[in-house]
Amino acid sequence: MRDASLPSWFEGLKQAARTIGGEQVQNRATLCGNICNASPAADSVPNLLALDAVVELASLGGRRLVPIGSFILGNRRTARRPDELVTALLIAEPSRPARSRFLKLGARAYLVISIVMVAALLEATADGKVAAARVAVGACSAAAQRLFALERVLVGRPLDGRLGGAASAEHLEGLRPIDDIRATAAYRRDAALTLVRRLLGELGSQGA
Repeated sequence: MRDASLPSWFEGLKQAARTIGGEQVQNRATLCGNICNASPAADSVPNLLALDAVVELASLGGRRLVPIGSFILGNRRTARRPDELVTALLIAEPSRPARSRFLKLGARAYLVISIVMVAALLEATADGKVAAARVAVGACSAAAQRLFALERVLVGRPLDGRLGGAASAEHLEGLRPIDDIRATAAYRRDAALTLVRRLLGELGSQGA
């Protein structure tokens, strides 16, 4: 969370870390524990999807690698076998300059379960356009989801404050939010679109 040596494209994950529990939890918890818990509202997961993280699993039988999007199967369900431990999260360095960001909606700023959260990582071309994009939404499905259709639309667009205008409700059709004590499904869907647009606008405003 406070590691200045981490590259700029880890900023979204660092922003999420600030919102997970209090300092006692932050100092005891682990990213691997967060993904193994596999809560739909796990704040690290959309960021790890945006970072295209790979989960390393080890057992007496050997080692295997599973993309984070294939590791979390649903609410409290993962691809980890009973004889395996998660031993690492592997994140490749982007091939171009990149920046990331995270936004969370909750009943208050800290110590709260997310109603909706969004994360994104954008890679930039030399002339200030989107070269690649990964956008993910959490707490709106049994597991956090990438918005692949939106990612394709973003490629080639100028990196400026208007970038959020590229997102539409159709890009979020794959989400499956639920009604619960924190929010209705309709509210979550509307809030997710608002947060995606806001996040992309903030990322675009950072400049190339």
